Amino acid sequence: MRVLVVGAGAIGGYFGGRLLQAGRDITFLVREKRASELASAGLVIRSPNGDVTLKKPPTVEASTIKDKFDVVLLSCKAYDLDDAIKSFAPAVGAQTSIIPMLNGMLHLDTLDRTFGRERVLGGLCAIAVTLNAQREVVQLQPMQSLNFGERDGTMSDRVRAIAEVFSSVNGAGASAHIMQDMWEKWVFLASIAASTCLMRGPVGAIVAAPGGKDFLLGILDECTAVAKAAGHEPGGPSFQRFKGLLTAEGSPMTASMFRDIQAGAKVEADHVIGDMIARADDAKIPVPKLRTAYTHLKAYETLREANG
Repeated sequence: MRVLVVGAGAIGGYFGGRLLQAGRDITFLVREKRASELASAGLVIRSPNGDVTLKKPPTVEASTIKDKFDVVLLSCKAYDLDDAIKSFAPAVGAQTSIIPMLNGMLHLDTLDRTFGRERVLGGLCAIAVTLNAQREVVQLQPMQSLNFGERDGTMSDRVRAIAEVFSSVNGAGASAHIMQDMWEKWVFLASIAASTCLMRGPVGAIVAAPGGKDFLLGILDECTAVAKAAGHEPGGPSFQRFKGLLTAEGSPMTASMFRDIQAGAKVEADHVIGDMIARADDAKIPVPKLRTAYTHLKAYETLREANG
């Protein structure tokens, strides 16, 4: 099975690298600069789960794609989705399965319109990983997961085949309830992103502030209500773990969106928070805390654009 990993940044580099390390047929779709870096230094992974340097990993650039792939593993930011689609579209054939690992749900509509719903699986990952100054992939914590599945909940032959290929990666596997998984992740992500971005600090600092814990739980309640209206009310052990993480005293946890703000980078305001608000409006659910956080994020975007 041939797998095209779109990008060799933090997430694509980690999961694609682990698959390549296990001897799977992996090709990275990268730009010219990243291709040069990988050709000279290799794909370097620094991780609590073991370091590895993969010399001269197979790469391809958008302009040179000639073959169709069985699987496209997509891990770009939401604001890069349109450009990513243009780059990997030539690799998509009649039997190609696309596994998007973007946050939220809005990207599914875009991918469905472009490639057809039958080619787009549900997918998500959970991992703390970044690129350092040397352009190495650095995993910050040992926890990791990558899940995918049919959006109707069936365990199809193609999902079983992909699961077999991905079984070499710790924490990777098929899910028979991938849409529920995606909604639960989105609820947690929107809650922690809205809270840490708005308060400009980690969970522990918010919890320690007067009214901070109530604010965090209030954000979580708003997002949970939206998910419930969509037929995916969060619950069970994973949701309780998310709730615990969101209210842990002394926790240094922040959302990647907050770290993007600190770095002066682009953020996924519309995809993670704005779309949650849009779905709340459709369901006539009041979400005042989310609206405040969204206004804050859009003000940041306006100032960032004005300052170049």
